[in-house]
Amino acid sequence: MPPATDRSQPDYPSNAYAWYVVVVLTAAYVVSFLDRQILALLVEPIRIDLGLTDTQMGLIMGSAFALFYTILGIPIGWLADRFSRRGIIAAGITIWCLMTAACGLSRNFTQLFLARVGVGVGEATLNPAALSLISDYFPRERRGRAISFYNMGVALGAGIALIIGSRIIGKVIDAPPITLPVVGEIYAWQTVFLIVGLPGLVIAALMITVREPKRHDKLRLPIDPQAAAGGAINPEVTETLSILDTIRYLRERWQVYGSHFLGMSVVTCIGYAFLFWIPTMFIRTWGWDIPTIGLAYGLVNLIAGPIGVNLGGWFADILYRRGHRDSHMRACFCFALLFVPCSVLVPLMPGPELAIAMLVPASVGAGGVTATGVAALMMITPNQLRGQTTALYYLVINILGLSVGGVAVGAITDYVFGDGAALRYTLAVVAAGAGCAAIGFLWANLAYYRKAIDEAESWSD
Repeated sequence: MPPATDRSQPDYPSNAYAWYVVVVLTAAYVVSFLDRQILALLVEPIRIDLGLTDTQMGLIMGSAFALFYTILGIPIGWLADRFSRRGIIAAGITIWCLMTAACGLSRNFTQLFLARVGVGVGEATLNPAALSLISDYFPRERRGRAISFYNMGVALGAGIALIIGSRIIGKVIDAPPITLPVVGEIYAWQTVFLIVGLPGLVIAALMITVREPKRHDKLRLPIDPQAAAGGAINPEVTETLSILDTIRYLRERWQVYGSHFLGMSVVTCIGYAFLFWIPTMFIRTWGWDIPTIGLAYGLVNLIAGPIGVNLGGWFADILYRRGHRDSHMRACFCFALLFVPCSVLVPLMPGPELAIAMLVPASVGAGGVTATGVAALMMITPNQLRGQTTALYYLVINILGLSVGGVAVGAITDYVFGDGAALRYTLAVVAAGAGCAAIGFLWANLAYYRKAIDEAESWSD
């Protein structure tokens, strides 16, 4: 029997307007990832001009951004479950764009570190509020495609950052400083931050055109606990839930949320390992320069990433309409079966051209896993908890992905192989080990997910 749909519900906005909102939010995600990633390609000119050490650059790239980006997501998610989500996003975009531009005005380590903290604070607002908004703009049978389209922002942002950054980097190192009125003398790399940061304010202005939709799929709680204990449940929609209610809800369903978070965290480990080390692998193994691998890997992200996320959403929605209630998690598992083996094969290819070719299906699989994984989470999480749960999800996968993915590759190369030229084999080992763990967790999650989706269907209004 096909799952009940919400097509007859008059409370959802028109399809055209709903997709307009998704496009605006996706553009915001592209800008956020572009602002986040551009620093990684400007390390050398920044380090030289400001006289910084590699350790200081590592703190600026990692700790300054990630710590506040992940931790502040929790209280911001709490706010998104209660107050205007479009207002939260507009404020966040304004903050991170101004802070990105502030990176271009930094004169020392402290100023640049604090500017990056500001970027992380601003970007922490986006995912919890945006995913909650999208979930209320689309009925359940059409939600997968919309969330997947939004997740296209990661691939587009990373691709644009790689291509633009790699094109600029060759000119940035030798370009002379320029003098601006009031600001004074700035280096070429500082100009890059100003150019990248300020246009995002246009997206913040566009949030004025986004309406706050009615909140759907609210959890119903018994208003008489004694009657509920006796089996006579009288459910009532609770507009907001306390933090203790949130913790209790997730703890009681720890198997489905735990296996989901862990499975997607291990997937993220592979993603960060590739993002951090693929360019270096091509340089060490096949002698490519930064502009060449930046352009090639950037094009793969720009083309294969969007294909993967949209294919994932389309596939999940089709399965759902055909009666498979676990469609989003089932699609996530299927794309993992594509992503993992292709990721293992990328660094083992005999030549750079074949490695680039293998990156295409690997990137399609990565996009499909990422998009359907977060869509699956939205399908089983009640409205009052979506912002907080999304923030917790990104906290877990980013902490594990950042702390394990990139570090594991460096550690195995240094202490197991003891040879920088063995980087390709390290990537294969990490992808294989993490990939097996990911497939195991996601497979185990399917049984728990089916029970969770049955419960979630009872909330549909």
